[in-house]
Amino acid sequence: MKRNLALLLFFCCSFQLFASKVDTLLVYSESMNKTIKNVVITPNSYPEKGKLYSVVYLLHGAGGNHKAWLEKAPKIKDYADVYNVILVCPDGHKTSWYFDSPKEKHMRYETYISKELIAEVDKAYNTKANKENRAITGYSMGGHGALYLAFRHTDIFGIAASMSGGVDVRGFPLQWELSLRLGKYAEHPDNWDKNMVINQVHLLNGKNLKFLFDCGTGDFFYDANVRLHKKLLERRIPHDYIERPGGHTNKYWANSIKYHMVFFNDFFNNSNNKN
Repeated sequence: MKRNLALLLFFCCSFQLFASKVDTLLVYSESMNKTIKNVVITPNSYPEKGKLYSVVYLLHGAGGNHKAWLEKAPKIKDYADVYNVILVCPDGHKTSWYFDSPKEKHMRYETYISKELIAEVDKAYNTKANKENRAITGYSMGGHGALYLAFRHTDIFGIAASMSGGVDVRGFPLQWELSLRLGKYAEHPDNWDKNMVINQVHLLNGKNLKFLFDCGTGDFFYDANVRLHKKLLERRIPHDYIERPGGHTNKYWANSIKYHMVFFNDFFNNSNNKN
């Protein structure tokens, strides 16, 4: 009995010694004049002397915060170890939609993610600070945010993905405080048109970004994702598109992130082998 307890204690201690670490990084946003919390997960190898790490940014959905990914898909801590990458989960406000609001000057989350946060992460951690080693993904509102930011900043992100993304939310004018961020749809349709992922496709040339998006066939964003897929096909923009049974659920996202991490890992490995 004592031997079994000793072995159990050994394995528990070993797991703690060789496991990813979860930190909270506080970043002051000059553009919004506030300090924002961000979860940062480093792999068990960090910091290895002389080694730099690729970074994956994970954006949460409406109503969430910087802890949402850990709650919905706790296995992401394992993925940091498996793929030996740093994961960053920013607090994107409950309903920021990750753009710079044309109506509210204190809601500038495109500027925060693409400029302020990335600069601080690269400063605070041993990162490979280039687009070939920087990925972004998210679910729901975060799926919109990931593609929106990646399409608009192909100099910053080399690869992106989205799961259940709200890639065109003009059909939901009264939901998720969108009218606060963009103005009422009937009064400010241009604001809405300019900030939809589906209307950022013209920024892609087929070579400046590798990306994947998926959506469950039972999801209320399914039709918008199909329309984005068809638009990309019409313009001959290479992309990976997946649809499978599922809804707008934690179960779907916890499953989806597994495939996104494989997608990112292949990209990082191919990019680094070329160097």
